Amino acid sequence: MVTSFRFVLNLAFCIALILSCKTAISQKMVNDFSLLNTNAKMVSLSDYPDAKGFVIIFTCNHCPFAKLYPQRINALHDRYLPLGVPVIAISSTDTIVYEEDSYQNMVQKANAEHFKFPYLYDNTQAIAKNFKADQTPHAFIIWKENKNWVVKYNGAIDDNGAEPQLVQHRYVEEAIDALLKNKDFVTKETRSIGCKIHFRKKV
Repeated sequence: MVTSFRFVLNLAFCIALILSCKTAISQKMVNDFSLLNTNAKMVSLSDYPDAKGFVIIFTCNHCPFAKLYPQRINALHDRYLPLGVPVIAISSTDTIVYEEDSYQNMVQKANAEHFKFPYLYDNTQAIAKNFKADQTPHAFIIWKENKNWVVKYNGAIDDNGAEPQLVQHRYVEEAIDALLKNKDFVTKETRSIGCKIHFRKKV
């Protein structure tokens, strides 16, 4: 079963890489937000006045793909927070459909897996819609330009969810390393692999 699961995951990543777009994405701007963290405190981008940029990762509790990444997200936090690029994770999935993604379960997961980064609850799903996030995990790198937050990269965190030791392209790291050096980079958008974010239907 483990072998079959890894095969399916690797196949999905391969398909995504074939379909990934490596042309420049539009310079979309995103707004600040204020969301509840698993430590019961509100978190906003403005809480980090010295930040050069952020890694914003839309994730959740229930998705098998998202479950592959907490240790790697912790590693991103450890590497880039001292360089002025905090990591923030956000759960936006409909908790009516997926009870595992409730705020209480988010708190339990963050504690059990020793999340070092904020894990925020997007109860209204407004933030995911603003970013146009559609998968878990779905990573965005936003960078400060003229006091605005501009999306510089969006897509997969890397190119191998199932077997981190076989990762060849660390898209998020490659993009941040280039941005910190004020250099351009090739891969500005990839197709994120994971579970679709279930948005509530308007009543």
